[in-house]
Amino acid sequence: MIQFTSYASGSSGNMYTVTDGDTTIMLDCGIPWKKIREKLHFNTSDIQGVLLTHSHSDHCKGAAEAAKSGLDIFASTETFAKLQIPAYHSFPVKSGEAVVCGSWDILPFETVHDTPGALGYYMVNRAGEAFLYLTDSAYSPVRFSNLHTVAVECNHLESTLSENILNGSIPAVAGRRTRRNHMSLERVITMLKSNDLSRCRAIYLLHLSNGNSHEKRMIEEVQKACGIPTWACAE
Repeated sequence: MIQFTSYASGSSGNMYTVTDGDTTIMLDCGIPWKKIREKLHFNTSDIQGVLLTHSHSDHCKGAAEAAKSGLDIFASTETFAKLQIPAYHSFPVKSGEAVVCGSWDILPFETVHDTPGALGYYMVNRAGEAFLYLTDSAYSPVRFSNLHTVAVECNHLESTLSENILNGSIPAVAGRRTRRNHMSLERVITMLKSNDLSRCRAIYLLHLSNGNSHEKRMIEEVQKACGIPTWACAE
């Protein structure tokens, strides 16, 4: 059974874990290593690998220290080029080329973000259960099958973002960047409904914007559209 846990989610830092009961993987480590160790109750030896989506600090702040502490880091070559990761703990991955970490077969795929080498991850365990991790992307460029658990960015509401731009709460340039790089509730629902959710048991909404989202509405609308229990991960 897949278990997903959120420890930090949002613009100030992102860090999650996913386990199938055999192998535990860390998904991004965008908070200081000291805080990561505290959140994991200092059981970092249970982590068998770290998947980085991209090089923005809110997703990789603790990566170098994680590697120095013995964790293997998986990321694109473009992401590694911007980080100080020891070579013996660096495992470059490419979109469309599967890798194995413990009991997980992991398929990286390109995402739509404003930094080179940004990736999402589609993971399948030995029981045939599939897990999707997709964050910091304007939309999903890939469709997926046999999904059991989904962790996907749901950054903003289109109407709220537009209102905040019009009233001056957000500069227009920042609003345009948000739309080009982050997924709205509306895009999330379209993406989810275009994928195979027949076996899906849980949806987790990630990276909610402090000023442009509405947690309760997002949960309710995703559950209504998909008929699957949904949770929002708090910052």
